[in-house]
Formats: sequence, structure tokens, C-alpha cells
Amino acid sequence: MTAIADAVHISRAGAHARIKKLSDAGVITGYTVRTDPVLLGHHASAYVMLQLEQASWQSVRDRLQQIPEVEHMALVGGDFDVILLVRAGDARDLRRIVLEDVQAIPSVRSTRTTIIFEDFTRP
Repeated sequence: MTAIADAVHISRAGAHARIKKLSDAGVITGYTVRTDPVLLGHHASAYVMLQLEQASWQSVRDRLQQIPEVEHMALVGGDFDVILLVRAGDARDLRRIVLEDVQAIPSVRSTRTTIIFEDFTRP
């Protein structure tokens, strides 16, 4: 709390009150820890874009949530319907996830995989 207060130039009590207000209003929905995927053993990461059959989002979402290597998924508009962030142990593992796990979902019409060479996150 002290670091937040110092960063925005307010008192510690003021920072605590503002954060409580934002939490109570539902603006802050939780707290998390950021990790380095490579140090966790995920040496291959990719964005996988999916085209789905119409009206299949909920069933596909439920299946994708069962794949532990899918770190994030988003329903999007445009050329693709869903974008996944997949973290895998290595290229062979990534290949298995895309070809055997994701493409095995009946409503997935096609996929396109873009390899991530290096991640950058805001501090």
C-alpha cells in the first residue's frame, strides 16, 4: 500500500480508501501474480486463432478451459472468432496441443498459429 501511495503521491490511508472504494464498486476484481513463462518451463508460446461453426462458442469455450496450457482466451470479431494464448513446454508439446487438443474440438473449423519469440509486459 505504501508503494502505491508513493507512486500516486497520496497518503497511505488515502490509497487504502481509494482501493477499497474501487474494490467495493467491482472495478478491481482481484489480485494476481505475474510469472515468467520461460522460468516456469514454458519454452514455446503462441497465439492460436480459431474459426468456429456458428453458435458454438459456449461449448468450445468449455472444452478449451479443460486444456491447461491455454492461458487466456478471447471471443473476438474479425477474421477469427477466438484467440488463445497457449504456453507449452516445447515446440513438440505446442504442436500436440494445437493439432490434437484444439483441432479435435468438433466445432473448430480452422486454426492459425503465430509463434511468440519474446514476451513483453508492462511493469
